[in-house]
Amino acid sequence: MFRNPLLLCALALTVFVAGWGILDTAGLAGMAARYVHTLFKSRGWFIMLTTSTLLLVSIWLALSPYGRLRLGGEDETPEFSTASWLTMMFAAGMGVGLLFYGAAEPASHFFFIADKIEPRLAPAGALFISNFHWGLHAWAIYGLTSLVIAYFGFRKGTPQLISAPVHEVFGRNSWTRPLGWFLDLLAIYAIAIGLSGSVAMGVFQVQYGVASLFSLDSPGMPLTLSIFAVLCIAYTLPLTVDLGRGMARLSNAALIIAIGLMVFLLLAGPTYFMMNGIVGAIGTYAFGVLQQGFRTYTFLGDEVIDWFGSWTLNYMVWWLAWAPFVGVFIARISRGRTIREFLAGVLLAPTLFCIFWFGVFGSLAFFLKGTGRLDSQAVAENINQTTFLLLEAMPLSPLTTAATVVAAFLFVVTSVVSAAFVLSMFSTGGDPSPPVKIKLIWGIILGLLGLAMILSDSVKAVRQIIAMSAGPFVFIVLLLLVCLLKALKKENRG
Repeated sequence: MFRNPLLLCALALTVFVAGWGILDTAGLAGMAARYVHTLFKSRGWFIMLTTSTLLLVSIWLALSPYGRLRLGGEDETPEFSTASWLTMMFAAGMGVGLLFYGAAEPASHFFFIADKIEPRLAPAGALFISNFHWGLHAWAIYGLTSLVIAYFGFRKGTPQLISAPVHEVFGRNSWTRPLGWFLDLLAIYAIAIGLSGSVAMGVFQVQYGVASLFSLDSPGMPLTLSIFAVLCIAYTLPLTVDLGRGMARLSNAALIIAIGLMVFLLLAGPTYFMMNGIVGAIGTYAFGVLQQGFRTYTFLGDEVIDWFGSWTLNYMVWWLAWAPFVGVFIARISRGRTIREFLAGVLLAPTLFCIFWFGVFGSLAFFLKGTGRLDSQAVAENINQTTFLLLEAMPLSPLTTAATVVAAFLFVVTSVVSAAFVLSMFSTGGDPSPPVKIKLIWGIILGLLGLAMILSDSVKAVRQIIAMSAGPFVFIVLLLLVCLLKALKKENRG
């Protein structure tokens, strides 16, 4: 097990970062902040151009004759039902983040736009920006990465590794061997750091949910660490069972709770107000999404540029950090689907769900703000508690708060389980059924990295550390796209 150089280097690198974060949390956060500031200032345009290119290519592939190609043999059928496929994909890709940001992000954008840009544009603009961050561009990053891995893995028989397309298209030679090894190492690093950040945000949210349930004035670090310990115990068991059985059950349960919460708020709250917001958001997003993908806010002043960087650019590199993990995982569960079916499912279903989700939570936050039942100062001071401030203003708040805590907890568990699986695949040369002991080792390391993030006690610091890990993948995903297009062109000629 420990004779694998890639595994040894990956373990050493991630343990080093975890140790640094635990022993010198401020030092790690400070370095990440400086790196991210430089990256966004000098390469923000390139990040937006890359993500928009991925979306446009995804649309073209889905509509082109290549869309008929099946990810696998021509007679293969999908391993999972469409419902389970979508829920596993969604839970791994975004689950806990939506619970965390469902109300917090639209509310934050609302306050900023009303104060710095134009008050009349605040509600619609806040929903549009939130949907842009979580919609087609995010899922195009996931979709293209997973499509490349699935195409080469199921049609060409390569291992499901980031390096495999490069070796398949350009051959194994003096420059592709070290490059492929380095690509896999960077992918492991990005996955581990990106996932641990979501673990921290999940723990932050659960702790405020528990504090709300038991009327605690301020959740302290002992409560935070207790929740983290329970989480580590909870994700250990699923690492010892089959991926399909464990993930399908956990992700289905988490998504059912989340959907139930959304429907309850829609019916118990000002339904007409939220439905107006949802319908308006669909139209605004549909007609503005492609144009927004090329906006960089260069001429609107430093405050707006900083807001753009801390939200939009941070999200884009966040999705890039998660792309190797979510990409490999989606590829693993997508065998037997056509490219058109695959891209339609990956792009459209999660995007539509996100529009409804933010339409409900965001519109409800705007309504409560207008009626004086949501404190904007409290949201600005601590974004972690926004969802629970919203729920406290609604009927059955103890029940909905408890449901949110359970769903967030399950989403974090599914993310850790699927990430540990993917990391184990990568570090064992693409083994589709990696040994349990390898998955458990990665589970421990993800726990240590998550602890380092938690000790920062700052969502902003967590997001900056994630962004730091994703910088190189902006270029890697473009290389993967080139490999896919070259292979498709060759197959079409054949």
